[in-house]
Amino acid sequence: MERLVENAEGNLSIRNLHPPTKRKPTALLSSEAKKKQLQLAEARKKYGRGRPVRLNQVKDKKLKSRLRGIENKYQDAILGAKDAEILLENQEGFLQSESELERTYKVRQDDITEAVGVQQAKKSFELKLDLGPYTANYTRNGKQLLLAGQKGHIATCDWRSGKPGCELNLNETVRDAKWLHNDQYFAVAQKKHVYIYDAAGVEIHVLRKYVETSHLEFLPYHFLLAGVENSGFLRYTDTSTGQIVAEHPTRKGPPTALAQNPYNAILHVGHQNGTVSLWSPNSTDALVKIQANVGAVRSIAVDRSGHYMLTGGQDSRLKLWDVRALKEVHSYSTRQPATSITVSDRGLAAILTNTAVTIWKDLFSTGSSNEPGKAQSPYLNYHSPLGAQTKPSTISFCPFDDILGVSHASGFTSLVVPGAGEPNYDALELNPYETRVQRREAEVKSLLTKLQPETIAMDPNFIGALDIRSAEERAREKDLDAPSREEEKLAKLKERNRGRGKNSALRRHLRKKGGKNIVDEKRVRMEQMRHEKAEREKERITGEKMELGPALSRFVGSSRK
Repeated sequence: MERLVENAEGNLSIRNLHPPTKRKPTALLSSEAKKKQLQLAEARKKYGRGRPVRLNQVKDKKLKSRLRGIENKYQDAILGAKDAEILLENQEGFLQSESELERTYKVRQDDITEAVGVQQAKKSFELKLDLGPYTANYTRNGKQLLLAGQKGHIATCDWRSGKPGCELNLNETVRDAKWLHNDQYFAVAQKKHVYIYDAAGVEIHVLRKYVETSHLEFLPYHFLLAGVENSGFLRYTDTSTGQIVAEHPTRKGPPTALAQNPYNAILHVGHQNGTVSLWSPNSTDALVKIQANVGAVRSIAVDRSGHYMLTGGQDSRLKLWDVRALKEVHSYSTRQPATSITVSDRGLAAILTNTAVTIWKDLFSTGSSNEPGKAQSPYLNYHSPLGAQTKPSTISFCPFDDILGVSHASGFTSLVVPGAGEPNYDALELNPYETRVQRREAEVKSLLTKLQPETIAMDPNFIGALDIRSAEERAREKDLDAPSREEEKLAKLKERNRGRGKNSALRRHLRKKGGKNIVDEKRVRMEQMRHEKAEREKERITGEKMELGPALSRFVGSSRK
């Protein structure tokens, strides 16, 4: 095909046109195709791992075919995960009110135990112990329970069957205790150092660099035991090798709270000035600092998705933060400061204030604006029956079960909270009913797939991304003695702008720095001398004008001496 085109000089020329491409007319989708596309969209929304690759932008045919094969595998995987939901026969069950005037938080614990089944009602019990206040911690699969009394009493048990494990009397202060990767080892923060014991209660290791540790956290996928001391130091230790990975000073004094983000393994440390700092073993400084409360931060908890953080402060405010956008979403008022916060697998949040435990249901549920709506009323309430004698110290939800453990000054109490646990579990990841052989196999597999500390970051999706840095930049990062790019630019700038006298580096720095707002004795004296010199010059000019007369006075000027 040809057409006439007028050029800049006004002459007409003939140009050839490319023939139009023969595109097939777009056909209407059938009902089955629409159903498949809808199912694929729902599966990508729930199980997808990012946006698919745009194959139409890839020019290499070989690369395009390989990427198309990978995308097909991803699509089959997410569709298989979506189809497997039919096998998840168990569902969570919450308390539901029969009328609008009825409130679930008025239901007492005795009424709940009477209404549930016999096996579930047996899980509600109370242990009376004397060496409190106690701290409780469940294993990751919820099978074993660890109790640590502040006066030195340590006990483990299989709380479902009532079978006791080990029992220790350390005769010294115990500040915190945590299970490690399974129920065979646990760490105890004692008066001076941190000790590691096995399931029989035998001391197998002592971490002497941990001095007066107040809070402990274990990162299961990295095999890292993190502890923050009263001096403000945060230390990471690899429990598989026994080596210290990182030591960071927080420079905020004694910590008040510690929690980990299950999404990216970032540690959230609360401080006395109301700030929450986010730490990684790869950075000597805090990744993020958030002014969470006006007073000291008493407790911190992060939900299962890792997107939201709850902080309770001394100012009796409970605040919900969006960790992704680093902004406050909602703020609630409490009668007393929240001393302990825990979040269940299904998003229930339990807040401990003085002798009362309040459980909220819809704190993290997103609405139409993709942000959690503000909860109007709590889900359940629990008050200590004996008041200050059984004042709770810490609370924690049991994984894969509708149980909330409350440790207090007189022992431990297990409460039934309907809808708190995850009803469907992955036995290859965490198995609440695992045998001895399965536990050994899971331990070996977890050691083989252990993640390195370098993978801990705010955005864990950076793994597998394309490194667009040049070879020089990567070589410069490996060479610790090589100067950085900014230092090289600064050195070149100093050599180029090197001056003498009034244009020296010191003079330029002083001119930039200024100092107009600084008034000292030297400046006052200089101002006074400048004023006296101006007055003398003015008197001299006036005298000379009087002597010369009006005709010649216009030739009188100021002296430049």
